[in-house]
Amino acid sequence: MREVDNLKNVINVAILGATGYTGIELIRLLLPHPNYRIVCLTSDTKAGKTMEEIFPHLNSFNLPSLVKVDNIDFSNIDAIFCCVPHGTTQDIIAQIPKDIKICDLSADFRFEDVNLYEKTYGVKHTQEMLQKEAIYGLTEIYRKDIKGASLVACPGCYPTSVLLPLLPLVKNKIIKMDNIIVDSKSGVSGAGRSLRESLLFSEVSDGFSAYGMVKHRHKPEIISQLMNFSESKVLDFTFTPHLLPTKRGILSTIYFDSKSEFSFRDVNDCLKEYYANDPFVHLIENNQAPSTNDVRGSNLCKFSVFFDEQ
Repeated sequence: MREVDNLKNVINVAILGATGYTGIELIRLLLPHPNYRIVCLTSDTKAGKTMEEIFPHLNSFNLPSLVKVDNIDFSNIDAIFCCVPHGTTQDIIAQIPKDIKICDLSADFRFEDVNLYEKTYGVKHTQEMLQKEAIYGLTEIYRKDIKGASLVACPGCYPTSVLLPLLPLVKNKIIKMDNIIVDSKSGVSGAGRSLRESLLFSEVSDGFSAYGMVKHRHKPEIISQLMNFSESKVLDFTFTPHLLPTKRGILSTIYFDSKSEFSFRDVNDCLKEYYANDPFVHLIENNQAPSTNDVRGSNLCKFSVFFDEQ
């Protein structure tokens, strides 16, 4: 990474695809941060406009006007957040100077196995050498690797909600791998900002439905990460996502069997100890279950453990 402005200790940041939900969320998080300065915002469909024209609530922040990706001036950029759709990210990232840190929020670099990516997303992976440099961006699990990475592949939304509770238990060989069931629910914004009839208010409001049964794109991502830490070569994993009539938030209910030598307390203590120093991951005790309202608009992931004797 090129030198940061030492006088102000500021990292100059560019956000590619700044007008989508992911881009807007990044702007919200970065604006109040004392160590980041947004110097470039891109949108190929809205280039030439200001952010306040599209999002009036941003009119007092003096953000840079939108430009096309091809018109980026990289000379004053230290880090880039890439928020463009999967399948388009690879070639964009390949053109970015090597001394700039990249955080990719698409799915393009989440799979170590390029063939699995192509099978899952139906898109040719054109940057296999870059894939070898990418680190899976689940910070609490891969923090040490992420610190030295030049390309970080941010996890999917559902995988984050599933892997944070499960991976410590898999790493510590506490749970069985032959019967894991995940029942997940997501708000509508998880599908992105593009217009789709099935996501119109009148289609979603007052309803609740499952989708992507058996073949949701996040299932292979979750499985590949679980197998990275499992001593077993067999995984029986069921994943069913549901669409909630809310704007944002994810709730995942995860069912698994612990090995006979481990108790409920062992499971609870494992998670409590693993995340003791992680400010954004909270284990709730005292027989209380988390709600999406508990984490709305924050960086937090909250979970709790319950034991069913039957």
